[in-house]
Amino acid sequence: MDYLTHLLISFVFLASIHILISILGRKNIKSRKQAPGPRPFPIIGNILQLGSQPHQSLAKLSQTYGPIMSLKLGNITTIVISSPQIAKEVLHKHDQIFSSRTVPDSVRALDHHTFSVAWLPPSPQWRTLRKVCATKVFSSQKLDSTKILRQRKVQELLDYVKESCKKGEALNIGEASFVTVLNSISNTFFSMDLAHFTSDKSREFMDIIWGIMEDAGRPNVVDFFPILRLLDPQGVRAKMNGYLGKLVAFFDGLIEERLRLRASENESKACDDVLDSVLEVMLEENSQLSRPHVLHLFMDLFVAGIDTTTSTIEWGMAELLHNPEKLEKVRKELQHVLAKGEQLEESHILKLPFLQAVVKETLRLHPPGPFLVPHKSEVDVELWGYMVPKSAQILVNVWALGRDSSIWTNPNEFMPERFLESNIDFKGQDFELIPFGAGRRICPGLPLAFRSVHIVLGSLLYGYDWKLADGLKAKDMDMSEKYGLSLHKFKPLKIIPINA
Repeated sequence: MDYLTHLLISFVFLASIHILISILGRKNIKSRKQAPGPRPFPIIGNILQLGSQPHQSLAKLSQTYGPIMSLKLGNITTIVISSPQIAKEVLHKHDQIFSSRTVPDSVRALDHHTFSVAWLPPSPQWRTLRKVCATKVFSSQKLDSTKILRQRKVQELLDYVKESCKKGEALNIGEASFVTVLNSISNTFFSMDLAHFTSDKSREFMDIIWGIMEDAGRPNVVDFFPILRLLDPQGVRAKMNGYLGKLVAFFDGLIEERLRLRASENESKACDDVLDSVLEVMLEENSQLSRPHVLHLFMDLFVAGIDTTTSTIEWGMAELLHNPEKLEKVRKELQHVLAKGEQLEESHILKLPFLQAVVKETLRLHPPGPFLVPHKSEVDVELWGYMVPKSAQILVNVWALGRDSSIWTNPNEFMPERFLESNIDFKGQDFELIPFGAGRRICPGLPLAFRSVHIVLGSLLYGYDWKLADGLKAKDMDMSEKYGLSLHKFKPLKIIPINA
């Protein structure tokens, strides 16, 4: 891994700095009970124990050291939480203390962290952004008013599937879902399409968004040793500057055009969409929402919303193809609820309990963000009998929560039925299943994600049967993960639609 190479290159320099910091730090450390954890190596701490799949490595370590575990990642003290009870302490009981963020250096590109609703600490500015999300972007009223737009994008996906079915061609389901979700969100936000299924534009957006999620999530030596921030030895921030710069320029152009339309004599309000609603807040007298805040807000919602929704749809399809009896069961439910030829609509979701169970089971096994967005302790605080120091990074390993045999029967098996007789949901109240987080930092886009995942996944399943490309058998599927800020399927899912 390249970050290890940089660690070795910087070893001598870091050693002297580390020793100096340690000597100074010991003078202020009081006797207190630390959470258990693996013994750190000098200088680098426990970095080597992260491996290429940190969520899996830390889940395995927690089986030895317990559900609250302390690691030293370079200069950064990290507390890893792997139980629903302690996760509730962090995200609910003590959510104010733990509601700040540890900011990766990659997210400092273009000063994104100073404007971002995802990365700002709780503050009046952050509360303004959250209020905008709740009232202008993801309210039930706003989502209901734009559902016909999303419905149209799903129909375009089905038309694309139909053509592939006629030709007997395989679909890359991740890419097809990406275009659908991209256009669904862009129509909800901006009243416009941004890509087509065979266009280079969709590939460009995909490369940007997946690049952001991968670079923001992969280990970066600067995050372990912040003194190297000015050097950016792995070039991560430089790459992020490029990715974010393209999105900022794109969104700024949309805002400029919309402001021009709003200022025109005959059209004070161009469209009744999210962009118009947000601009109304921005243009209010003494508004706390500036143009940079709007740009970075759309960047947060656009990137996270498209990436996590797309990956969940692909994982859901993959698990169903990997478990054909579950696939048949959900298709029968869809055929029972819908009349022949009827299109699945958002209003049908509550009538489809097994489809809902499939989505929950997919999120249990494949949470979009394996550690959520990292939290940070604002003060020294006792947690579960252990002292968590001020400024410690807090990682809630939701991937480990979903695979815990003390919580789930046969935790590594895809069993949607487990949710049919359970009230457990993923909306932040049941800490066994918190793929979108909980408390005040819960993902604001959850309402749209709920609608989008169900409607796209259900529509793909209704009316078509599916088989794996290249004669692959279900038992031979590669279900491995590609690690980043979100978890993608390592090998893209390619499947062939067949008329039912």
